[in-house]
Amino acid sequence: MKLAVIPARGGSKRIPRKNIKSFNGKPMIAWSIQAAKASGLFDHIIVSTDDIEISEISRTWGAEVPFMRPAELSDDYTGTTEVIAHATQWAIDQKFDLDAVCCIYATAPFIQIPDLVRGLEILESGNWA
Repeated sequence: MKLAVIPARGGSKRIPRKNIKSFNGKPMIAWSIQAAKASGLFDHIIVSTDDIEISEISRTWGAEVPFMRPAELSDDYTGTTEVIAHATQWAIDQKFDLDAVCCIYATAPFIQIPDLVRGLEILESGNWA
């Protein structure tokens, strides 16, 4: 099973509400969700957030938000690695038989499906040097 995790914290300081700000007619996070869906690579597309509005918008665009991210992983100092690890552990606890986990940033409106495909090809090749 392949899992996409989109981290989207609600408390951005530099650009408030950046994950859901409109960009070319859609919330910023919608671009990442749509690319993940259109790629056909993922069995689940999960948004890890601490914010109700981000959660609702993410579901509207087709992502799952099966948990709310805990406060201790939602501050200015928490790195992406910890957030992805938390979501991965949640998936393992749900008995997901994971083959791969992909992080897609919520603020990546120019993400391209071929890039996601190529990333998976590289991962599966084992040739990471």
